[in-house]
Amino acid sequence: MKKLYTAVDRFCARHPRFGVPDLMRWIVIGNVAVYILMLLTMRADANALAFLYLDGGKVLRGEIWRIITFIFVPASSSPFWLAVSLYFYYWIGTSLERQWGTARFNLYYWSGVLLTAIVTIVASAISGTGYPVGGTEYVNLSMFLAFAFLFPDTRLLLFFFIPVKIKWLAWLDIAVFVIGIIQSLLVGSWLGAILPVVALLNFLVFIWPAIDAFARRQKYRHNPQTVNFKKAVRQQQQQRGYHHKCAVCGRTDTDYPDLQFRYCSKCAGYRCFCQDHIFSHVHFTEEDQ
Repeated sequence: MKKLYTAVDRFCARHPRFGVPDLMRWIVIGNVAVYILMLLTMRADANALAFLYLDGGKVLRGEIWRIITFIFVPASSSPFWLAVSLYFYYWIGTSLERQWGTARFNLYYWSGVLLTAIVTIVASAISGTGYPVGGTEYVNLSMFLAFAFLFPDTRLLLFFFIPVKIKWLAWLDIAVFVIGIIQSLLVGSWLGAILPVVALLNFLVFIWPAIDAFARRQKYRHNPQTVNFKKAVRQQQQQRGYHHKCAVCGRTDTDYPDLQFRYCSKCAGYRCFCQDHIFSHVHFTEEDQ
């Protein structure tokens, strides 16, 4: 993962103008246009716009436009929920583009689209059966995961009135991935099980440094030495009424609030020293305990 991320980082640095600026605006416009066309043609021919769907078998027979056009197929037939979802993903996409830059965001989105197309085409080539795919459900869900990982404390109004932090909704997003994989496996659709996995792998590649940093923070927080240190500080404050006390001169942060205190990593135990003695004291050993 780290090597793939490095390759992505290097590519974005060398090609800062790569991609379409404000990409999600064009995705939204395309979805709205296709939805209007669906409304106009649904009574005459419900399958009039079937040529837009990604179908691996038909792509192999030369209909290569499907590799792009399927991203414009609306995810919902309801005008209300379509408007909500398009606004939501436009907001997330533009936020990611501002955070990452146009090149990285475009690479993230288009690599998700390309991986979806490749998996679908390979599945059709192996099985000899076409698998029509409309919309970028798992690409969008992975985009939401990336947003939640970068901005976990951002608040959303769930059902338009319940404030919820994005990080809690991310667990719901993960549940959708897991349920999609399980349901596909139960009905024997291995393509349906692979598509969410591919989207998650794409997410992991681009968010790897953040995931690695998060894992390191969690490891540090649960480190026994860290836990014992915090526990010792809390107990000391409760029993003695101060946080820090110099082991040499006895001054405390309660008596001298402007004095700086540090803990020595070379002393045995948790020894605290004021700014005047942190570098000049004699280190405590196990015998001094």
